[in-house]
Amino acid sequence: MSNYPSHFSSELLLTILSQATTATAIHSTDEMIIETANDAMIAVWGKDKSVIGKPIEEALPELKGQPFLGLLQSVLHTGQTIAGSDTRADLVVDGELKPFYFDFEYRAIKNDEGEVICILHTATDVTARYLSRRREMELESELQAANQELAATNEELAAANEELAAANEEMSSSNEELASTLEQLTVTNEELAESQEILKKLNYSLAESEARFRAVVTQAPVGVCIISAHDLMIQDVNDAYLKVVGRERASMQNRTIWQAVPEAAAVYAPIMNKVISTGVAFSAIEHELQLVRNGLTQSAFVNFVYEPVRFEDNSVKAIMIVAVDVTEQVEARRQIEAAEEMLRQAIDSANMGTWMVDLATDKLTISEQAEKIHGVTQGAEMTFTAALNLVAPEHTQKVSNAIEQAIKTKNSFETEYIINPLDGSRPRWLKTTGRAYYDDQDKPVSVSGTMIDITESKAYDQQKDDFISIASHELKTPVTSLKAALQLLDRMKANPSPQVLPKLIEQSNRSMDKISTLIEDLLNLSRMNEGQLKLDKTKFTIAHMLNQCCNHVRVAGKHELILQGDEKLEVKADEHRVDQVIVNMVNNAVKYAPNSKQIVFNVEKVGNMARISVKDTGPGIAPDKIVHLFERYYRTDASGYQNSGLGLGLYISAEIIRKHGGEIGVDSELGKGSTFWFTLPL
Repeated sequence: MSNYPSHFSSELLLTILSQATTATAIHSTDEMIIETANDAMIAVWGKDKSVIGKPIEEALPELKGQPFLGLLQSVLHTGQTIAGSDTRADLVVDGELKPFYFDFEYRAIKNDEGEVICILHTATDVTARYLSRRREMELESELQAANQELAATNEELAAANEELAAANEEMSSSNEELASTLEQLTVTNEELAESQEILKKLNYSLAESEARFRAVVTQAPVGVCIISAHDLMIQDVNDAYLKVVGRERASMQNRTIWQAVPEAAAVYAPIMNKVISTGVAFSAIEHELQLVRNGLTQSAFVNFVYEPVRFEDNSVKAIMIVAVDVTEQVEARRQIEAAEEMLRQAIDSANMGTWMVDLATDKLTISEQAEKIHGVTQGAEMTFTAALNLVAPEHTQKVSNAIEQAIKTKNSFETEYIINPLDGSRPRWLKTTGRAYYDDQDKPVSVSGTMIDITESKAYDQQKDDFISIASHELKTPVTSLKAALQLLDRMKANPSPQVLPKLIEQSNRSMDKISTLIEDLLNLSRMNEGQLKLDKTKFTIAHMLNQCCNHVRVAGKHELILQGDEKLEVKADEHRVDQVIVNMVNNAVKYAPNSKQIVFNVEKVGNMARISVKDTGPGIAPDKIVHLFERYYRTDASGYQNSGLGLGLYISAEIIRKHGGEIGVDSELGKGSTFWFTLPL
């Protein structure tokens, strides 16, 4: 085991690892030390967490002699990403070396100086898909061979029919000669002997023809059963047919077809009767039927033909059934179709679009979701050039280069960019992946892939960045003020000033109150995100709670808090959380309407709900801002006032009220003040 010292912090490793959406590992140095690996990658390797920190060939010794270490080192030294599809890797899983197939990518992770610091290794186990495709090809090959054999058999059967017809003609001729001979029996014994000799030869010829026909039936690679048209008795059946119907030969001999295979009579007896009466053959492809095979009822898919065999007078003498069991091929195709349908559903559920461009014609084929993303009319024809024109100019070259590089290197690509939808809607961020496909001459013929709208994700990332910036700024101010007050207190601790000391203590308390408020907002946000914001409901009088809250405003003396309405109305709710909502509304009134000397509480019963409101006579709120007031991180600036905060107060208040089963809102008009209100179930 290597004693290589890791130069990566946990934060850096987590940042790198977060780029992966599937089985992921991180390697470094020429030995390809496994810096970390997620659970999915550990499962793919068939190992446990002990492999972390080891060189990859020590952790997975079975990879020696396989190309993966060389590929990883190439990415480390060149910085070029290497990816592959349906790539075989022999891994020891549960103590046994087995072949697996993967879609993988080795991506170089660089630092700010552009130096490769590690390799991000992602992999998807596609063994099942690969084997399914290979099995599909094998089945198609087998089906093609079976069809060729069936065609050859049909030719042989046609030849046998011709021979049978010839034999019938010979028999007819023999019968005529026999009649003539019988008329001459009275002539002489010599003539009788000669006639008998002629009859023997004719019978021998007929027996020889029948023998050849039976040989063809017996050796045919498909199921063949000959049935008398007169009484439906089975005349002959080969082993392949017995296998199709799952019967022993003894159970088919000296019986009619429907006595031998009674479960098929209801559906197929009328069809066979029609073939006998009309002389028109019947054929079916992949016909599903229930057969009792070896005592068990099984569902099977069969290609079969009811072929009429005719007399000289064109009447039907027999029915020849030719049957091939194609159950395996049908089930394999259905599995593939089901897998494709599951993939389509997965793509649809992920709101992911698909696309494909024909490089020869520039024609672009996109899915319905991709049409919506690009603002394109459903079903409208579109070229790749036209779609590229929708990409924001600053991103066009990046997208073109990604596709050209993918075609040149035969690697998949992934890129993020902005488009301006054709329908004039707002710009969108897209994340697109794809790869090129080539013909037998290794010439690129098409490029296809997927796309997903990441506009909300990008906005959320920006929102998080803005929040971190706001939080840092908002915490910096009270911390700086508190630090300054403490430094001054430290300097005068030996000789405190009676005039300055109370002011410094007051300043420190204000700063601590501000910090506590910010931290409480952050804690409440965290609890809500984790679903841990719990309510401790008790029965209390609303008016009593309002008279006890907001003492910091009353002590300041700048605003008068007035209570109106039903002073006896009670509710069962979390008093502390409701108090928190009231304090937030009052603090907003003090902050955004500082000249409103009176702040009015009103309590009333509306149906089976209690309605509590906080009214000020300040400047009011513009209609375009009202719709955003209860959103996370939203902060509005009242004209002429310097305001601060994280933009979480009303968002947290709204979540508290919704968790109680109530509603929250605001009524405001510019120049006439604002009334914030909420309801609680009684």
